[in-house]
Amino acid sequence: MITVSGLRKSFGSQVVLDGIDLDVPAGTVFSLLGANGAGKTTTVKILSTLLGADGGEARVAGHDLTREPDAVRAAIGVTGQFSAVDTLLTGEENLLMMADLHHLGRRVRRRRAAELLDQFDLAEAGRKAVQTYSGGMQRRLDLAMTLVGSPQVIFLDEPTTGLDPRSRRNMWQIIRELVAGGVTIFLTTQYLEEADELADRIAVIDGGRVVAEGTAEELKRRIPGGHVLLKFADAGGLETALGVLGQATRDSDALALRVPSDGSLRSLKDLIGRLDERAVEVDELSVHTPDLDDVFLALTDTKASVR
Repeated sequence: MITVSGLRKSFGSQVVLDGIDLDVPAGTVFSLLGANGAGKTTTVKILSTLLGADGGEARVAGHDLTREPDAVRAAIGVTGQFSAVDTLLTGEENLLMMADLHHLGRRVRRRRAAELLDQFDLAEAGRKAVQTYSGGMQRRLDLAMTLVGSPQVIFLDEPTTGLDPRSRRNMWQIIRELVAGGVTIFLTTQYLEEADELADRIAVIDGGRVVAEGTAEELKRRIPGGHVLLKFADAGGLETALGVLGQATRDSDALALRVPSDGSLRSLKDLIGRLDERAVEVDELSVHTPDLDDVFLALTDTKASVR
């Protein structure tokens, strides 16, 4: 649904994007992670035709970004970092305004507004001024406005910034439902838990380049520190296991061994197989892998640019 090749962008002497490549399948959530100033918002602005690139090629929903910008705009929706709702209007009026901008007929626009108010649990508040809405309600309305034109691709640029945990999880559920309906989501976020929860694939951007890409689990396995923790009922079992495994850190007081592991199914099967061959009884087994915080810190430069 989105393909990017060699995308470049500079602001004066500051290189923000230095030839990034991306490939986003249809009906998935793709998350772009990076420190402040890494180029996440710049990427979204370019792919949504709000900003021109200095070089490279990109296609969105099958349309060339440079030669077919109007077709790209017709296929996408954008929810930025800051809410775009008019707080002096009601929720319904905001949606009707967007319907007018999409040139929907009178009957269609009212039906579409009612459907979206209901879908986003805003039906009771639909005729109230948006200035009376909570932050979470405003963000839901903001996303509902993005959907008025039934886009194939939605760019969500840090959509849950400033929301409380409950509102954030409500937004996550809405995003899952959109993807289940066939929409493709391009998500930028600074909440690593959010990317872990939602993204089918994640790209980490640093210094204007994509420095890593994969599923959350694939990225976690790239970072050292993963291990399998084995606990035993007695010291004899621990000693036998240590003899079998060799490379392990022992904790005699806890009757436990910490065995280095990348967390993959293959390595876990190998470990269990070696123990099973010697009939070693394990009281408890748990797999520990680095989280996305570890991935982020390991892969990104703390000296990010200021843009």
